[in-house]
Parts: sequence; C-alpha cells; structure tokens
Amino acid sequence: MSDIHIRKSGQAGRITFTRPKALNAMSYDMCMAIDEALRNWAGDNSVKLVVIDAEGEKAFCAGGDIAELYETGTKGDYSYGRSFWRDEYRLNARIFEYKKPVISFMQGFTMGGGVGIGCHGTHRVVGESSQIAMPEVGIGLVPDVGGSLMLALAPDHLGEYLGMTAARMGADDAILAGFADYFIPQEQWPALIAALEETGNAKLVEDAVQPAPEGKLRGMRAGTARHFGKGSLAEIFAGLEAEDSDFATGALKSLKRNSPLSMACTVEMLRRLRADGPAIRRALDLEYRYTFRAMEKSDFLEGIRAQIIDKDRNPQWQFAGKDVPASAVDNLLAPLGADALTFEEELS
Repeated sequence: MSDIHIRKSGQAGRITFTRPKALNAMSYDMCMAIDEALRNWAGDNSVKLVVIDAEGEKAFCAGGDIAELYETGTKGDYSYGRSFWRDEYRLNARIFEYKKPVISFMQGFTMGGGVGIGCHGTHRVVGESSQIAMPEVGIGLVPDVGGSLMLALAPDHLGEYLGMTAARMGADDAILAGFADYFIPQEQWPALIAALEETGNAKLVEDAVQPAPEGKLRGMRAGTARHFGKGSLAEIFAGLEAEDSDFATGALKSLKRNSPLSMACTVEMLRRLRADGPAIRRALDLEYRYTFRAMEKSDFLEGIRAQIIDKDRNPQWQFAGKDVPASAVDNLLAPLGADALTFEEELS
C-alpha cells in the first residue's frame, strides 16, 4: 500500500505513514493494515518492539480521512462510518494493550485519528515541531480514538479545556497532559530508530530523553481548574464570561467556534469516565455511543460541510446560542445494547 509502509527491520516491526502531502491522514485501509500487522507481530518472537513514524516534516498523522464518511453519511448510509469507527477503536485498544513496546515518533501535527495511533503506546516521543490536538468538537464530534481517556486523566481539568477548545499542545504540553512521554530532539530520531531496529531494546528511548522547552499549559492550570471543573457547559460559559482575563477571553473565543452539543457531551463523557474509573475500553465504548449516532443525531455532517466541503466556516450548530438540554446529551451517550462496541473476540 503506497500510503503506508509496513515491514520488519532487524528486531523491530516498522510502520511508517507515507502520504505526507495529505498530512498522513489515515484511511480505513491504512487502519486495517496496521491492525493486521500488530496481530501478526504479537506472536512473532523475532519482533521485540514496534516503531511507528511518518514521512514528511508537517505531520505524523493529522487525523482520519473523513471525505468518505461525509459522502456516505449525507446519503443516509451510516454503516460505513459505524464500521470505520468500530474497527478504528478496536485498533486503538490493541495498541494500548499490546504486550510489546510500541514506540511512536510524532513530529508536526498529530490530531484525531493520529492520536489514536501515536498516543496509546508505551513510548510516545515528541520533538520541537510536535503539535498534538483533539479538534473533534470543531466538526461536531467528540474527542475519540481513546483520547477521552487521556483528557479525563489530565490534571487540573486540562482535559475539559483541551477537548472543548481544540487547543494544540506543543511537546511539553503533551507530556503534561498525558499524550506523550518523552522529548527527544528530532535530529536524533533517525539514529535512535536505527538503534531500536538493531537492538530491539526500548530502553534506548529513555536514555535519549532531554528536557522539553516549557509549554503554555503550565501557566493555564489555575484557570482550567477554576473554570473547566464546573458541572455543565452553561456553567463553564458563565464563569468565563464573568471573568476579565486573557485566559477567559481566549477560552471563550475558542468555545464559541465549536459545536455546543459536542462540547456538552465532552464534559459529560469526562465526568463519567472519572466517576467510573478511567479505562481504555470504557472510554472507547462511551465514544462509540456518540459516533454510532453521530451522522444521524449530532452536528457532525454539518461540521464537515462547513469546515471541509464548502469551507464557509459558518456551521449552523444545533443549540447555537442556547443551553444544551441534558436529554440531548443523554440520548447521544445512552448504551447501544446489541450495537455496543465489543473487544473480546478481536483482541484474543
């Protein structure tokens, strides 16, 4: 497959995204190719670890390839999207639960589906150009691909802030928020990857770590704790609107761009995950409840139209300028019954 290069090299299983002109956006076929490789390498004793990287300077993986999701969804065919999300989430769980080290090198943009590939392994490496984000609320979705788990675990309600504003994280920010582990200067990556292939020794990653330049989130923790720990979207808005500060002004500007329904569901998802005990399968199950219904009941298709198709940047959100009723959130996050996401057979 020309979009992704999967092979064994030395003692490493190697996965490289190879469509840099498309910011290494991940298609369904790419997703399934990664899944097949991980299945095969799980029982291959010659593979000591897995290394995931990408060609190009701009992006590790800027997200999922959503053009076909929009095309099928607007025709009333929701099955393709449901299958895509189901199989992608199973892959996310496989990476998180993999029994061998999974080492990712995330330069440039790592967003959405790219987070699901790069941010669930054991050794998540960032560098000078890294920009990690969960921008789903800007297209009418919720933070998914297991991203809700990391958001729920982030300190001082940084998770709500990141998930609702779609703010980008530099290297230090990503480490603070739990989306990455190690800062290593990018000029060192090729030699380190070669050494990993030769030795199969993941500890080489830890030996190469350097301090990351301080990011912006550390100075925002007081503000996120003060405002984004509120119980509802309406309360978060009210608190920010009552405060005259650069933090509040900037946060409000970002929030007003995004889908109110998506943001309200994001708040509720993170609350539920913390209450029930954050776990990857629980997070993915909750995310799938939303995405299973997304084309039919959420702002997703309108968000794609406004941002990607027509590019008028003027989405007509449900509940724009109004409080989101709790019933709308509950309807999107209700259990799916027989359609619920399953893992057991696929991960056995």
